[in-house]
Amino acid sequence: MPENVFLLFQPPYCPELNPIERLWGYLKADLKWASFQTLDQLQAKVDQLLAELTPELIMSITGYSFILDALSALNTI
Repeated sequence: MPENVFLLFQPPYCPELNPIERLWGYLKADLKWASFQTLDQLQAKVDQLLAELTPELIMSITGYSFILDALSALNTI
């Protein structure tokens, strides 16, 4: 196992603990009332939303305190 890889185990199926679920929720908030005529329009909007994400924004959305605490204990952040 490389020194820069840390395994944080979760229950087998637990979407509320999966950081990507919070990110999808953030993206879907901008899409839930939008109406698109074509899939290309939807894809363009999703591409725009993804392009607007910054590392700081992603960390603020997905940064669970227990994950951040674990990483801080390992002096990785």
